[in-house]
Amino acid sequence: MALHLPCPHCGADVVFTSPALPARVCDTCRTLLVRTDAGIEQAGEVAVLPFDVSPIQRGTRGTLDGQAFEVIGRIRWGWTDGSWNEWLMLFQDGGHGWLGEAMGQYLFTREVPIEQLRAPWGAGIAKGSDAIIGAKVQVNGEVMVVSDAREVECLAAEGELPFRAPTGWRIYSVDLRSESGAAASLQRDGEEASLYVGRYVSLAELAPRDLRAIEGWALPDYAR
Repeated sequence: MALHLPCPHCGADVVFTSPALPARVCDTCRTLLVRTDAGIEQAGEVAVLPFDVSPIQRGTRGTLDGQAFEVIGRIRWGWTDGSWNEWLMLFQDGGHGWLGEAMGQYLFTREVPIEQLRAPWGAGIAKGSDAIIGAKVQVNGEVMVVSDAREVECLAAEGELPFRAPTGWRIYSVDLRSESGAAASLQRDGEEASLYVGRYVSLAELAPRDLRAIEGWALPDYAR
């Protein structure tokens, strides 16, 4: 059941669709709000999202691996040469995952225990060491190769989130891929690290509905 709370900054009605997600950006004033045992607190103001032409939007629904989902949040990450979206998907069982979107490709991941990352440098990278491009790593029982590593910045966010994502937040991000199509992402903030594992998917595979209308782009048949 959705939780309705007044924004402590502007008074607007703020809806938390999932009781398990603590953070929410107010749609009216863009204040980052965080639920605590004491109530709801303000954690700064979030920048306006930059323009993009993604067909995904908050409210987009679909099905993945036999389970229905709804997109309820987004973080826009950037680095020196570009940016990409991470869409938060809330599943019908209450769990959530991320749909990364960059250059027309979609990567679905869920968070897994960091201990599933196995490599001589695994513990080191989680605590501050740099990743080695091309290094082979065992993740969740599968051999993956480090394909990219860089410092990235949160440009903006919207909707519901599983953690605070203030504008200007910088983390170290490492991408890993396997020959089978599986992929993983390690994100490090100081001495804390999180690991996300999943695979690349197509937009058609998500059976999406309520996609964003884009001028000059006709909705594909599977999304009608």
